Amino acid sequence: MTVSLRRATADDLRSIGALHQRSRVAAYSSFLGAEALASPTPEAMGEYWVDRWGWERDDHLMTVAERDARLVGFSYVGPDDEGDPSTGLLHAIHLDPAEQGRGVGRELMVDALATMRERGWQRAALWVLAENDHARRFYERGGWSTAGVRREDRIGSALTVQLRYTRPL
Repeated sequence: MTVSLRRATADDLRSIGALHQRSRVAAYSSFLGAEALASPTPEAMGEYWVDRWGWERDDHLMTVAERDARLVGFSYVGPDDEGDPSTGLLHAIHLDPAEQGRGVGRELMVDALATMRERGWQRAALWVLAENDHARRFYERGGWSTAGVRREDRIGSALTVQLRYTRPL
């Protein structure tokens, strides 16, 4: 019943998309309506990852977490989207909803931070939904703090606010 981490392959991407959609619905349903979370479908999210992997795989790294040979989470890291060459960006940590609170997210975060250090970045950054209190507490326990920067983006039809968090590596 232990969790193992490994680098993702192209064969994982459709399953990652389905897991990503389940994770989003579970994590965001307390503050986003069902209509906003209905799209994309798990299949469309799988296609999104296939497409994204095609143009980012040279400078991004995805790690999957498996329990008993079943995908239970993933992380995704790459260069900072603000253009700072000394900063790496943690694009995502998503878990199967049944894995919440079992330490998988922490293992993925520790691995992502180590990966960013190995790539030579001195700082890590991420964006988190302002209303996602659970995720914000998770990152704050991991040494992250708000950077005082916010942006707006849409999830489905809902306009959301994201906060930038950073931490030294």
